[in-house]
Amino acid sequence: MTGFVAPPREETMRRLMRGYARVAPFARDLPYTVADRLEERAASENDAPFILFEEQAIGFATMNARANRVAHAAMAAGLRRGDVVALLMLNRPEYIMLWLGLAKAGIVTALINTTATGPVLKHAFAQVGARALIVGSELAALIEGMAAEDLPVLVFEQSETGADRTASGWRDLDAAMAAAADTNPDPTLRDGIVMADPLYLIFTSGTTGLPKAAKMSHMRFLNAGEMMAGLLEFGDDDTFYCVLPLYHGAGGMVVPSVSLATGRPFVLRRRFSRSGFWADVRRHRITAFYYIGEIVRYLLASPSTPGDRDHGLRAMTGAGLKPDVWAAFVDRFGVRDVYEGLGSTEANYGVTNVDNRIGSVGRLPYPQATNIRFLKYDVATGEHVRNADGGYVLAGPHEVAELVAEVLDGTGVGGFFEGYTSAPATEAKLIRDLFKPGDRWFRSGDLVRFDEEDYVFFVDRAGDTFRWKSENVSTAEVETVLAGFSGPSVVNVYGVLVPGTEGRAGMVALTYPPGVAFDPAGFHAYASTHLAHYAVPLFVRLTDAADMTSTFKLRKVDVQREGYDPARVKGDPLFVADPAAATYVPLTAAALDRLGIPPFEGADHAG
Repeated sequence: MTGFVAPPREETMRRLMRGYARVAPFARDLPYTVADRLEERAASENDAPFILFEEQAIGFATMNARANRVAHAAMAAGLRRGDVVALLMLNRPEYIMLWLGLAKAGIVTALINTTATGPVLKHAFAQVGARALIVGSELAALIEGMAAEDLPVLVFEQSETGADRTASGWRDLDAAMAAAADTNPDPTLRDGIVMADPLYLIFTSGTTGLPKAAKMSHMRFLNAGEMMAGLLEFGDDDTFYCVLPLYHGAGGMVVPSVSLATGRPFVLRRRFSRSGFWADVRRHRITAFYYIGEIVRYLLASPSTPGDRDHGLRAMTGAGLKPDVWAAFVDRFGVRDVYEGLGSTEANYGVTNVDNRIGSVGRLPYPQATNIRFLKYDVATGEHVRNADGGYVLAGPHEVAELVAEVLDGTGVGGFFEGYTSAPATEAKLIRDLFKPGDRWFRSGDLVRFDEEDYVFFVDRAGDTFRWKSENVSTAEVETVLAGFSGPSVVNVYGVLVPGTEGRAGMVALTYPPGVAFDPAGFHAYASTHLAHYAVPLFVRLTDAADMTSTFKLRKVDVQREGYDPARVKGDPLFVADPAAATYVPLTAAALDRLGIPPFEGADHAG
């Protein structure tokens, strides 16, 4: 990258060790849990603020006492150690109180995506084997219409509104907590529970197919906070900001874990608000926040003001930040440090950019000393490259590769893969006997490149990159380029099958803000100028709202299946490229016939 000079590998390693050193004492067989950490903080910090929410300031001791009531109420209802309780609730302090309290009794919480409905909810409850469900009154309507046999046996409501559904057979959790003690439960309830045991279950984002429930251990939770606190050099004047859903691995794990690791508070919002973001940062003296790339884009899209740099935000960490947005955001708002990373909820590795290398997800200063390797990947076939003996081939600099990470045994933190509640889903993520008999490697599904300095760059998800006109097209890279075209608020690129052709043709779904119109000729000129000819999208779809997960990840599976068929796209306007006219024209049967493009046959599949 122009203007960037890589620091010595020793300096990158020193920065990474700020986090690694804090988790060195952890061991998988250590009898220590998140409940123990909360009780320690309640004793040492007393009622120093833990969560700042709207007009509330909830201290560590207060949270501990409320969590104790949850634990006693759960046990009084017959729940026991090892049971799974599903939790369905929007962002508010009670969310964290509930899973903390259940953990005190050795009960595992399943964090349910609040956008799940009907069959997806039924699937979630069944996949985790939930014995009970706690639902916030604000989401009660999601389950009121479900059949009794599709719900866990016990249903508790925790109310913000004073609603009473006991006549429907639901239990009033607030009343049960009011009748319970606020003292710490007997610690012997957790005898035998070690750091490697599950704290809660988090569902994957579900960008393709039904989500899977990943196991999250006490060690993974504590490790996340200690690592991040070290990397960000969190001190006595720091405050974290949580704008992501609490059922998400970042919002629900990293942010509260940093607070429990440091004794410093975090600010919780019900949901991300572009208009309220900087007001919160200034009011609460927030110094760091966890981002998802699209959130940063939304912030950058707000009108510039003379006070853009009038704040104390010094650091941000997250994933999915496109290089153009990254550079523009730092330049405009003056944030000093950006810690872009690569990983996933269940991953047994982590890569973090500690050098402010724009566009990179991190550096492996000494790659052979890690459990990470890069398997050369053939995008055209969707398979790993093999040598003459059928073995896997390691990628070299600038070659597309899938990141894999060895699953390590022993008691250390590194390489620990906890898997899913589904044994087949767990096995599907593994490659066995990769380099030697008996080894196991976690498949990330992330396609990456690395350079001579061992900086890693995200390319795409395996299956999202497609082949067209004998060339490989990365949806992520095309999205990054097209995001530079003024107008659309969201750019979603994917490949669709065209009958009688090899590979997939590029298609882009554009979402425009109110009052902004699609410029067919301007968009064609921009794409043709900035992209290779084979990467220019053949089709354009205009959507009123982008199809995203609640954590701002673009879904591609449904739009791929709908393709460029006017009957499938729910009334969205469709356009097709007309190179001779240097524009996009409305997609009609006559236009396709004139351009020699067959109608969509509906045989497309994500994958």
